[in-house]
Amino acid sequence: MDEIAADPSHPRYQSLLLRHRLEEAEKKGMLAGSAMIAHGRGEAYDYLLGEQTIPSALHATKEALTALKGASHPVLSLNGNVVALAGKEMLQLAAVLECPVEINIFYRTPERMEALLSHLEAIRSSEGIDVKILGAKPNAKIPGLEGPRANCTKEGILDSDVIMVPLEDGDRCEALVSMGKTVIVIDLNPLSRSAKMGNITIVDELTRVVTNMLELLSQPTHDNGGLAYDNEAVLTDALRHISTKFGTPEV
Repeated sequence: MDEIAADPSHPRYQSLLLRHRLEEAEKKGMLAGSAMIAHGRGEAYDYLLGEQTIPSALHATKEALTALKGASHPVLSLNGNVVALAGKEMLQLAAVLECPVEINIFYRTPERMEALLSHLEAIRSSEGIDVKILGAKPNAKIPGLEGPRANCTKEGILDSDVIMVPLEDGDRCEALVSMGKTVIVIDLNPLSRSAKMGNITIVDELTRVVTNMLELLSQPTHDNGGLAYDNEAVLTDALRHISTKFGTPEV
């Protein structure tokens, strides 16, 4: 259980909890040096969104679930921050979807991979979650990428038809889209390259998204009620929400 020096009634409790998870992950060697910077940037956008799931983000979440459930070979791709912030929840989601997770990190070192794999293995064992964890032994490469970030597994990312990539780098997102995959992005910044490149972009905070997904999957139906999906409209709505919330002209 997470233990932080703050009362759950504190108005910033959830934010403090997530920061604490990153602090603990950093001590275990799970994160790159820029992890806190990346998280802080996302947290700033979350403030602008009002730290809530706006309707267009929920619409995108439902569309993402429809794509994942309808996929022949769905995969959840995890980087260091995702494992630290929502490792258990991502394994739970993968279990419900009956798909693997694959660790794929930009700053890949044997030590970081071992720390991340050990962390997920401990969660899987303690929670009794039956999910395949890939990434320890890459045996394929993502076309169009250079360096360690291109490494992946054939049975995971390479052969996937639908892939969810929370907190993703823009170049890898673009490469995955170019491969013909349906790419689901979770990104609090609607202006990021990943948000614009993804097929389905959820402009929301990671742990809220995964919680929403698990709740929706527990319901009899979770479709969009016949509403058509337009990713550009989702991004525009997020920008409009940010701008009108603070009284600036609408986008």
